[in-house]
Amino acid sequence: MMPGRTALLAAALAALIQPAFGQTLYKYTGPDGRTIYTDKPPPEGVKAQKTTIDTSKRGVVPPTAREKTTLKKMEADRLARQNAEDRVRKAEIALHDAEVAASMGKEPQPNERLGTAKGNQRLTDGYWDRQKKLEANVEVARRNLEMIRAGK
Repeated sequence: MMPGRTALLAAALAALIQPAFGQTLYKYTGPDGRTIYTDKPPPEGVKAQKTTIDTSKRGVVPPTAREKTTLKKMEADRLARQNAEDRVRKAEIALHDAEVAASMGKEPQPNERLGTAKGNQRLTDGYWDRQKKLEANVEVARRNLEMIRAGK
């Protein structure tokens, strides 16, 4: 065996030999004020609360019906929040797309100009109809986003 594997095997065996009936945990406050929970003793001079947990009598316990119900409710709530966030994001994208289309649609199309008697040009009714549609699309997208954000 390689030296690294021997050390790893020894560490694994030491972990298995440990008594399974209890584990010692330490709780102390770090220098930054945070509470620290660890299975390793704290540094010298640090006041710590030592607790031994006895799991030998209970072992691994399946979740209770109440815990299962709570978990299902939490999952349903998370899914509802995620769906609401997705709806808002899609509405924001739709509004952005409508605004970009309106901005890019300001330039008249080749068939939207007419020549006048004096040699000038004017925009056709089709151009103004297209502008109204683009503005209406922006307004519909804006109202839709507001309704979704309001939760309606």
